[in-house]
Amino acid sequence: MTEFSDLLLPGAVVANLAASAKKPLFQQIGAIAASAYGLDAAGVANALVAREKLGSTGFGGGVATPHGRIDGLAHVVGVFARLAQPIDFKAVDDLPVDIVFTLLSPPDAGAAHLKALALVSRSLRDRAFVAKLRGAGSPDALYALFSTGEARDAA
Repeated sequence: MTEFSDLLLPGAVVANLAASAKKPLFQQIGAIAASAYGLDAAGVANALVAREKLGSTGFGGGVATPHGRIDGLAHVVGVFARLAQPIDFKAVDDLPVDIVFTLLSPPDAGAAHLKALALVSRSLRDRAFVAKLRGAGSPDALYALFSTGEARDAA
């Protein structure tokens, strides 16, 4: 079973990220992924923009799960960002987004990508868990919510 500890490093969790729109957000997520996982920042941003053109990954309640396929990755990884101010994401409920969990997968990650996406989606549909994410005071507190099993319990 996929766990958040398999997907997320402490350095890939950010609180109060300032972004004015999706494209600058994706550029910042690319920079975070570059720092945490050694990926090409522009390549990550481009993959996220390309996926988003197929349809919004904002699934409601102020939450989005952008994802992309990245050459050179050994396994699925994540970047979590709580935004300083919500941004328009063209979400299904038309609400702006402030909780963003990005998944980056190897091109051939089929089942692993789907399992990770299911874990993230289930957890971020839990309103109590999302409220804790919104209330956490630091990146360390956010990471602790994912790593201590609270997300698993939410799912």
